[in-house]
Amino acid sequence: MSSTRFASGRRWATARSLACALLGAALCASPAVAHGQPLPPPAAPTPSPGEAPADATAPPPETPAAVEPAKGAVPAPDAGGVEPPAAAVAPSQQPLQKEEPTTPPAPAESGFFFGGVSRAVAAMDGEGGPARDADIVLRGSRLDESTFIQLDLERQDYWESTGATTRAAVRLVIDAPTLHYNNARPWNINASLRNAFVEERDLGVKGLSVWIGSRLYRGDNSELLDFWPLDWLNTLGGGVRYDLPSKRTYFAVHAGVNRPLTPYYQQTVERSPALNQPGTANVNLLDRQRLISSFKASHTVPVGEKGGVKGILYGEVHQLPSGTRETAEAGVYERLPRDSGYVIGAQVSPFTGVNNGHLHLFLRYAGDLAAHGEFGTPTQPAPDGTASGAHELMFTMSANYETGPLGLMASGYVRSFRNASEQFDFADLDEGIFVVRPHFYLRDWAGIAVEASYQAQRRGRVPPPAEPAAPGAHPGASHHSGSLVRFGLVPFLNAAGKGDFKRPQFRFIWLLTRRDEGAKALYPADDVFSQRTWEHFIGLNVEWNIKASPAF
Repeated sequence: MSSTRFASGRRWATARSLACALLGAALCASPAVAHGQPLPPPAAPTPSPGEAPADATAPPPETPAAVEPAKGAVPAPDAGGVEPPAAAVAPSQQPLQKEEPTTPPAPAESGFFFGGVSRAVAAMDGEGGPARDADIVLRGSRLDESTFIQLDLERQDYWESTGATTRAAVRLVIDAPTLHYNNARPWNINASLRNAFVEERDLGVKGLSVWIGSRLYRGDNSELLDFWPLDWLNTLGGGVRYDLPSKRTYFAVHAGVNRPLTPYYQQTVERSPALNQPGTANVNLLDRQRLISSFKASHTVPVGEKGGVKGILYGEVHQLPSGTRETAEAGVYERLPRDSGYVIGAQVSPFTGVNNGHLHLFLRYAGDLAAHGEFGTPTQPAPDGTASGAHELMFTMSANYETGPLGLMASGYVRSFRNASEQFDFADLDEGIFVVRPHFYLRDWAGIAVEASYQAQRRGRVPPPAEPAAPGAHPGASHHSGSLVRFGLVPFLNAAGKGDFKRPQFRFIWLLTRRDEGAKALYPADDVFSQRTWEHFIGLNVEWNIKASPAF
């Protein structure tokens, strides 16, 4: 029986070789070749007696069916890179030559990916108590921020039948405190779902991408101040982006909705159930959501071999429908009018293309409803009940430069906000911050950073001070001013090597802050910040940033 099988196998191999020689190797290709996928590598030549294999630890690769190559095919080089003579290998033993696929192969990045941007902090103040964020401006230094964990899980797939690539992204964010700090019972976490969307690229049109879901929709950020000065949206909706073939220009549009849980958007009242049923039922008397649309155009002009200048134009439109809510007096209703707002902004960013060298310059103006942000609620409306007249103007810069053992990061902004009321009240403010952080690398993996910053703000006073000589007040003025200066010493370890943006980074942090009397007056009575001129922040900090999907 075994000899019969052996003879049959030889006849089949001979017949298959003749058929392939006459009809062409493409008809004899394996399913992987037919579908445009790479073949496994050919088997290594059998070593001579006493000769060690090329890789004694690796298992031998699978060998495709031995067939005669197509006419004109070039034999594959051997392990030494030298093409063997045609007579050195029998035609039936020569490896099959893969034809070029008509469609691009699946990208190597396909699969599941895990990443995250997180920070863990253990710190105390100068008296051993809990350390707190001491900034008096809206966006301060990130060195004294608290623990947060951001977990990214993504699935990426290349679809050969359409030539498109899809990404399903989920992001879970957990904020402080952690269980190991407060041992809260019952055990719980302060968590939020920040990303839950699917994005596709190149479906039907090369360079076109579409996404739908819940998404952190952002552009370039200010690293030292930890915020996105131009486009910073948290949205539930969808968007479209088109990249020109040059890859230097793209256009993007987006639309999404939100409904913060405040009386400005929603009011739930108790009413009698339908059909005279007993009890009460909850009814959303006021139930309106904000529609936010954004538009973005970006173009990059190359400069030199690696550098360039990126320019961005940006805009938003905010729309809120009218609604009705019940006043404190039962049965009395008030009409909330339709409201709207807008954002216009621009960005210019020259960059070197080497060691993350760049300078970002942002200018952003928000008017009416948009001046309060995407989740904001106007607390001081105009006489007509809208946010008409509110505005915010912000100019921001952020930069990084590295050369040899030195690195320099700097960032700052000036901001002016006015609500819709005519009176200059406490919510109206002008503020600014400038922070600089030089790094000196003692080794590629260790160094010392020094951070210095200045912060100041001016707010309206309601009611005006009874005593013009009160801290922070100016005679005859109706505003309050305060400022602080800060100095920090930060030894660090960079496990990923030298670079201001390399993560993970392990730090020991000591910050010393000095408040003036005006800054102390910004805190309520009995708050220790209202009593201390000098503030210490001493702690351990680690930040890590692991990108989930390498292709998107």
